[in-house]
Amino acid sequence: MMTRRSFFRASAAVGGMSILRPGAARAGGSARAAGFWYPEETDPHERTFMQWPVNRQVHDDAAFLADLQATIADIANAVAGFEPVVMLAAAEHHRAIRKRVSGNVELWDIPTDDLWCRDSGPSFVVDGRGGLAVTQFNFNGWGGKQVHDHDGRIAARVTERLGLPVFDAGLVGEAGGVETDGHGTLIAHESTFINSNRNPGSKAEVELLLLETMGAEKMIWAPGIRGADITDYHIDALARFVGPGRIVIQMGDAIDPEDPWSVAAFQTRDILTAATDAQGRRLDLTLLPEPQDIRVDSPDFVSSYVNYYVCNGAVIAAEFGDAAADAEAAAILADLYPGREIVMLDIDAVGEVGGGIHCATHEQPKV
Repeated sequence: MMTRRSFFRASAAVGGMSILRPGAARAGGSARAAGFWYPEETDPHERTFMQWPVNRQVHDDAAFLADLQATIADIANAVAGFEPVVMLAAAEHHRAIRKRVSGNVELWDIPTDDLWCRDSGPSFVVDGRGGLAVTQFNFNGWGGKQVHDHDGRIAARVTERLGLPVFDAGLVGEAGGVETDGHGTLIAHESTFINSNRNPGSKAEVELLLLETMGAEKMIWAPGIRGADITDYHIDALARFVGPGRIVIQMGDAIDPEDPWSVAAFQTRDILTAATDAQGRRLDLTLLPEPQDIRVDSPDFVSSYVNYYVCNGAVIAAEFGDAAADAEAAAILADLYPGREIVMLDIDAVGEVGGGIHCATHEQPKV
């Protein structure tokens, strides 16, 4: 089984990929130019989108794929207790899916390859006056590392079904690689976006593309790790905006100079601690613990509490079997999101392929 963390080490050619370049033909201008922005996740949602994993080139172990699908169904059912969920999948899979998901999960006939809706699903922007549109990230399989014949078309197919306008500044990347406070500030790792496998331009050029795509005013960059995993180190497994001026970050107590992940995490923390947002405020950081005594013993396993999903009335987060750390994480999230129910799920199968709940979900804001 190839995970998102180990996939970068493979050198076999991957079919079904096209690396788009800035300046290629696009559907429309930028969200920022039109007065739209990508809202913060705590704003009310119309629905949540998810994707059904089916591609056997990606998940060649049938037994594991069944476990992974069961976990995706569990996440969908948890979210559906608080807001509508749309599961994207080819019609041939709908009967099997319907047996696993609640009646609050709607099935749309949009074919998929894998489960990562945060990256290949539609990214919505609003204008504060009832307008809704999609801003295009031009997903290319994380820089051509994975087949995406269907996943590369999902955003466009959902947009067409909803009849929404599209903004396309020419950025290539994934929404999981950038965090926004919904008030003009973005944080991201350079390794994800300033990378020839997505965007060949300079840092200044790529920064402008991100700001135009997200409708934001200020970019805070941290180095990240190019080639660390298939995503080139998405920020949403490490640090997230809780709201304007507030960030939650997960990391160990002390830096391990022999571990590049530890070094990168402390670099990101130090940069965020020294940074100011678009309104000139210093950022307030809350630390989440690192679980230690967990169920899965694998170097590729992602045990990120930070990769939670905020839906209407709840925070859907992962637990990993470390009773003390799981309880501490739940308590911290409850303090950060007062008035929302904290739902902790066993999502080990998703962690084994390199992601979490946030990676598997994508919100449509209510307007």
